Formats: sequence, structure tokens, C-alpha cells
Amino acid sequence: MQYHNDIAAVDALHQSYKDIKSEISKVVIGQDEAVKSVLISIFSNGHCLLVGVPGLAKTLLVQTVADVMDLNFNRIQFTPDLMPGDIIGAEILGEDRNFKFIKGPVFSNIVLADEINRTPPKTQAALLEAMQEKSVTAAGHKHILPKPFFVLATQNPIEQEGTYPLPEAQLDRFMFTVQLTYPSFADELTIVKNSTSNDSVILKKLINADQIQYYQKLIRSIPVTDNVLEYAVKLTGKTRPNSPLATPEINQYVNWGAGPRASQFLILGAKCHAAISGKYSPDIEDVQAVAEAILRHRIVRNYRAEAEGLPIEKIIKNLL
Repeated sequence: MQYHNDIAAVDALHQSYKDIKSEISKVVIGQDEAVKSVLISIFSNGHCLLVGVPGLAKTLLVQTVADVMDLNFNRIQFTPDLMPGDIIGAEILGEDRNFKFIKGPVFSNIVLADEINRTPPKTQAALLEAMQEKSVTAAGHKHILPKPFFVLATQNPIEQEGTYPLPEAQLDRFMFTVQLTYPSFADELTIVKNSTSNDSVILKKLINADQIQYYQKLIRSIPVTDNVLEYAVKLTGKTRPNSPLATPEINQYVNWGAGPRASQFLILGAKCHAAISGKYSPDIEDVQAVAEAILRHRIVRNYRAEAEGLPIEKIIKNLL
């Protein structure tokens, strides 16, 4: 797939995004922001954490994205007794008396890690290594994961008994944290109407793995002006308490701020946001558009912020 120049390629990405979004909306009603964030993280070669109560179509959303993008899809239901080998695969002794590696469900283009906080740290770490390295190691051998590789993990914010919340260092590997909200009255009417009849929607496959990898490279090649770069790095710097850029509110309510990975993701996310909006270079508005989902899980509030009921979103809004 070659375009005569980068401008034509960005136009093609803009059109692909619109087509994919409208195809997904045939099955996933509402949740426009969540769909947009998931698509931005796929095109930016990042991973996404979806947080929401049960029944908000998290699994349906991931499955639909995989269908429309013609990608392999595996769902792993995380449980307290899940072992690393259940995810990455294991060496077994074959009939020929030789060991061979049987691939686990992580060998897929899109992996849905359902309720990732339900499983012990050892198993979480196996998945997080795969996310970071795009490969797994078993019995001393390295096995490369298929490309593109994308993890969508879900967390249920209600039940916290018997869960193993992801530590901040591991949360940092996710590009976005997306909060799913309840649908509006009109959307819920449509959902109930569609899901309680015999009608089934056949989705078109609009894009494939090669095109996605082409777009991922294209996004990295989009130029960024110095003032946008500086804005993104300053925004991350402002989240760090007792640093030169920190605001009085950050010093008062925050224990830990975002690391350099946040600055990298702000620029990548802004490049992708610009491209899917039909622009050839990101501006400050594009950085602001992706900032909340990128910073949400990278800023750790202190006891005072929690006692006063100050949400993380409000702190980020004040920084913007």
C-alpha cells in the first residue's frame, strides 16, 4: 500500500478512521469516546486499559474492533488461579520425545485481558512483559508475538475484594486509561431494541494488519512543531509535586506525578488525533484532547485529595 506522499497517506488514515468508527457504531451504541481512544491507541501502537462496571460492552467493543480490522482476537478471563503458562504457553514433551512450545492465548493481534486485577502479580507480570517486549520467553527461548500486537485490559472498579490492583509502574505501560460510563437513555433504548431481537449485523472488514502497521509508521513520521513538543513536556512536568513547574494544587494534592513515558504518549497521541481529524500536524488542542486518558493513571493523589473527594480528572482539567 503506497501513497504518492504523506499528505495522501494521512488523508487515507482520516478516511479509514471515519469508516471504521461508523462500522463499529452498528454494533457498539454510544461509547464514542471509548471507541476513539481504542482506535488511537491501536494506530499509535500502544495498549489500553478500560475501566467500567460490568455490562458496558467492553468485550463487545474489543471483539467488534478486531472484526472490522480483520485481526486475530483472543480473550483471557483473569482469575486468582491463572498461571503465567496459561497466558504465554508452555513447553510440552511431544510423541517424538522432543520438547515443543505450545503457544498460549497471548499469541494474537488483539488480546482482551478481562479483569486483569483479578489475577496475582506473577501472572500480571507475564502479560506486561509481553506488552513491553512484544515477545515472550519460555524455557530460555524467545518467541516473537504477531504484529500488530495490542492488549486491551479491563478492570471492574466496584469489587475490590480479592483483587490485585496493578502497581503504578505496571499501569505506566498502558497508553490510555478509558473510563466507560453508563449509556444515555436514547442509547440504552437502541441497545435493548437491537440486542433482544433476531437481527444480526454482518460487519465489513475495512482494514488489515499490514495497513495498520503502515499507519503506525506514518503516525511516527508526522512532524511536530517545537511549541507543541514543549507544551507536552511542560504539561507532564507540571504533574510532579515539588518540581520547578508544579502548580500549588499539585503540591497540595499529589504524591507522584507522571514520568517521561507520559510526554512520549502525549506527542504520539496528539499526532494520531491530528491525523484522524484530517490535520497534517498536531497542535496544542490535540495534546489536550488526549491528555486526560494518558495522565489519569499516572498521577497518584495523596490522602488529602481523597479525603476532600477531589477527582483526578478535575486536577488534570485545572492543569490544562
